[in-house]
Amino acid sequence: MGLMDKFSRMFGTRHTSARPDFPRHMTELDREISALYSVMMDVMGSDRMVIQAGRMDALRYMRSTDPGERILALRRILEENPTLGPVPSASEIPAEMVRLAEDIADIMARRNLEDKIERKINEKLEQDHNDYVKDIRLQVLREEKPDEETPHDRQKREELEALDKIKLTQAVMELLRPSRLDEIVGQERAVKALRSKLASPYPQHLLLYGPPGVGKTTAARLVLEAVKGKYPSPFGSEAPFVETDGTTLRWDPRDVTNPLLGSVHDPIYQGAQRALAEIGVPEPKPGLVTDAHGGILFIDEIGEMDLMLQNKLLKVLEDKRAYFESSYYDPTDEHVPPYIKMLFEKGAPADFVLIGATTREASAINPALRSRCAEIYFEPLTPKNIVEIINNAAKKLNVELDDGIAETISEYTIEGRKAINILADAYSLAMEQSTADRSDGKVDLTKRKIKIEKQHIYEVTQVSRLYQYVTKKAGSTAEVGHIFGLGVSGFLGSVIEIEAVAFEAAEKGKGTVRFNETAGSMAKDSVFNAASVLRRVTGKDLHDYDVHINVVGGGNIDGPSAGTAILAALVSAVTDRKIKQDVAVTGEISLQGRVRPVGGVFEKAYGAKQAGIKTLLIPKENEKDIPEGHLGLEIHAVSTVEEAFRYIFAD
Repeated sequence: MGLMDKFSRMFGTRHTSARPDFPRHMTELDREISALYSVMMDVMGSDRMVIQAGRMDALRYMRSTDPGERILALRRILEENPTLGPVPSASEIPAEMVRLAEDIADIMARRNLEDKIERKINEKLEQDHNDYVKDIRLQVLREEKPDEETPHDRQKREELEALDKIKLTQAVMELLRPSRLDEIVGQERAVKALRSKLASPYPQHLLLYGPPGVGKTTAARLVLEAVKGKYPSPFGSEAPFVETDGTTLRWDPRDVTNPLLGSVHDPIYQGAQRALAEIGVPEPKPGLVTDAHGGILFIDEIGEMDLMLQNKLLKVLEDKRAYFESSYYDPTDEHVPPYIKMLFEKGAPADFVLIGATTREASAINPALRSRCAEIYFEPLTPKNIVEIINNAAKKLNVELDDGIAETISEYTIEGRKAINILADAYSLAMEQSTADRSDGKVDLTKRKIKIEKQHIYEVTQVSRLYQYVTKKAGSTAEVGHIFGLGVSGFLGSVIEIEAVAFEAAEKGKGTVRFNETAGSMAKDSVFNAASVLRRVTGKDLHDYDVHINVVGGGNIDGPSAGTAILAALVSAVTDRKIKQDVAVTGEISLQGRVRPVGGVFEKAYGAKQAGIKTLLIPKENEKDIPEGHLGLEIHAVSTVEEAFRYIFAD
């Protein structure tokens, strides 16, 4: 007898009952129970259902004519519990039927869902298999025919090769840039300090201050070349010099991209490499701090960097490693490549020396960054330095300079880079003129030098709207009521022309004092201090005169450093004593007539030199701030105004 026949006999409808509490009309109930058994057989399969019934001790109940026993058998099969009981009574059968129907419906729904998922898995496996076979086939083809290209690829490659053959001449700034340390003009002390700090077995992080175009970047690069691979410097012969610009570095709070410190490309949105994206592994991208490992990371205009990024950089400087984080990284995932596991767990090496350059003042730099760095100041270039730079560049350009060309250029700029640009522009004009003068339109530069004349310089300055940098000049003739004070802005000092006139007041004791408002409140306070000192040193009362004090150009004097100069101008105007015009003075004046210390003395000396000043007067307490004979100036440190007057007045 077949299995289905057995089930037919097992689930056949019978109208007799072994229990008297069941009514005799049970035909409809038997049909419903038989239907449940048929559905279960479809879901589980006949073989599996027979086996399951045997295990659950349900076969004897399945053959019973008692509806309750047949329901108990079905319940044991569904719940896989052979001890389940007792047999439900006639009143419990309707509820049990509902429960059985719901349970069977859940099984059918789950089975349908599992079937759908299984189909999708099979489809995905088949697609992956096809893609894998396709990749293997392409790889084999590439290995068999590595040089084979599509017509489109060949065209693009040929276009790139054609572009690569086009070469312009060497950029003039690249040609004229210093290639040796001795070619860096006017920065001997800064270069010496820079070299000593990098040649040490314990090199320091550095901050380089100074105006633009004085050689900060070039000096750092050349010093590294000079010290690497040489004992006791820790820099190896292959130590990298990684250069970037702080103005281009920005902090991304999402950490999507960070060229300085590095970032992580997640496998979904940012497109990690295909092999990693397919297995859901994020890909760390080390940044410039890792590229500079073992060498120097040079950040130009470091003062322009985002403050948050500066703080992140400080963390890297302390740890000497750059760490990565990603919510996609699973350390227990066996598919993560070892190098990615190492980057996430140990970080990327970032042991380098930081050199930051800035044209901003030290107060504008993150104090935490400054505390970790040694600081070196590059000096502004003097006209003499500019002349030397121009003459060196002329030799590299193989040009002849007319008399006074270098001196003329030095009047228009204090930047070495700008001076080179002026010379290069003048060279282009001279070249064009020389070519136009020949009938064949060709010039053999190996046989004929190009000569640059002053007219070329003037034409360049006019076209570029350049003006003479220094317009205030010292003189040899003493004057009444006119003196040169000194100011500083950033890293550049400059002379401040101060003039004063005094007339006897119409009514004694009711004179007026006028001072230009644009000079600022600090300068006005210096005038009041000077009025008190004037009476002490000359015996004259300023209120007996109508006095007008003027800062030529109306510049704002930030600080009291013009006090001594203002006093000298007042004394000259009131007493008619003449002031030497090749003397400049700086220093705060006290009510007792003492010359008090001021800041920026070193930079102010540069401003005095630019204006042609020969004698510089500074406060006695600033004497150690500036070397003796600096810039060829005659420097005198004074303690009182009487001592200063001996150098200021001509008589």
